[in-house]
Amino acid sequence: MTGATGPTPPPATECGAICAVAGQSQRGMRSWAAAYPGLFSARPFDDALYSTLSLAMAFSGPRFTAERLQMANKVCLWAFGLDWLIDYVATSAREVDDIVRRCLEVADGASPSEGDDLTLMLAAIRDELAAAPAFPVLGPLWREELRRMLEAMLVEWHWKAGKVTPTFEEYLGNADNLGFSFAFASHWLYTAGGDVTGDVTGDLGRVTEAYRAVQRVIRLLNDLGTYERDVTWGDLNVLLLGLTRPEVERHVAELAARSRELIAPLRADDPEQADYLERQMDFCAGFYQVTDYWGTL
Repeated sequence: MTGATGPTPPPATECGAICAVAGQSQRGMRSWAAAYPGLFSARPFDDALYSTLSLAMAFSGPRFTAERLQMANKVCLWAFGLDWLIDYVATSAREVDDIVRRCLEVADGASPSEGDDLTLMLAAIRDELAAAPAFPVLGPLWREELRRMLEAMLVEWHWKAGKVTPTFEEYLGNADNLGFSFAFASHWLYTAGGDVTGDVTGDLGRVTEAYRAVQRVIRLLNDLGTYERDVTWGDLNVLLLGLTRPEVERHVAELAARSRELIAPLRADDPEQADYLERQMDFCAGFYQVTDYWGTL
């Protein structure tokens, strides 16, 4: 529905409630950052990063409380810390390999090393998720999404270090480095309850295909919105692969349409999560037109 000067805004009461949840979530993020200062003390982890991340989750899941969004917020923040260590702190392939190894070992049950805030926080996430009713079914998927994200980050690190320009297909195929699928799998596990089935050709397969499709859309939306920062920070970006902005926008439109097709059948069984996936995609489409999550170096 549109008004005389543009789209009708959502009711202020609804926006107020969503922002209240985001405020509660932001306080949680700040407490985690204070608990793991070795992971979040760098300058780009500024006030706006905590604020905008919490708003992204709250507006994507307007029917979720701050408690039910807690894992999405916690894992998303942890993934930002991981990304910072791999992309901007690590100076050698050996360091990156060691980060990947430590994370996978902790995900499999190993104890984190004292003073290693990256794996200390991951272990806390692991233990919290292990207590969730859906862990027997979704726990292996959580571990797989962590592996995929870490290996994709490793691939991108080697592309950058070797000054390799991947093809568009290779780049999009490595979208797991964004971390959205890992964050969503964590959120799904945390909120699913104990009635989720383990039929990988049914429930799990359909949801997995949908959230990975959404991840590819967000990967490109992120690049469209962060081109200038990526150039300054020396990051890869789809616009550095020889594609024009209109070409990437066409890919986004096509991938988004496919994502909506995959999300639609999920609504019958889990409308909250289906809406969450679609709203994450749409939130990013608006958000990256204006700003980015990271603060300045």
